[in-house]
Amino acid sequence: MQLKAPLDRITIEPGKMGGQPCIRGLRLTVPRVLDILATYPDRRELFADYPDLEEADLQQALAFAAASMDDTIDVHIGTA
Repeated sequence: MQLKAPLDRITIEPGKMGGQPCIRGLRLTVPRVLDILATYPDRRELFADYPDLEEADLQQALAFAAASMDDTIDVHIGTA
C-alpha cells in the first residue's frame, strides 16, 4: 500500500519489514529513518552513508511520525 500525497513516499507491504511503514518500498522503515536523522546532524554525511535516501524522504518520515503522534493518521494492516 502506498499512501496518498502528502505522504506518497511512505509504503506499507505486509510481507516486507513486518508491515512497518517504509520509504519508497526500500527496506528502510520510517522509525529507522527517524533514527538516522537523530544520529546524523550533517545531511551531507547522511546522504553519503545512505545514498538511496532523498531529502523528500526525510521530510515525509518526519511528517508521518508527527501525524502518527497526534492521531491524524492510523495505519493498520488487517490480516485476512
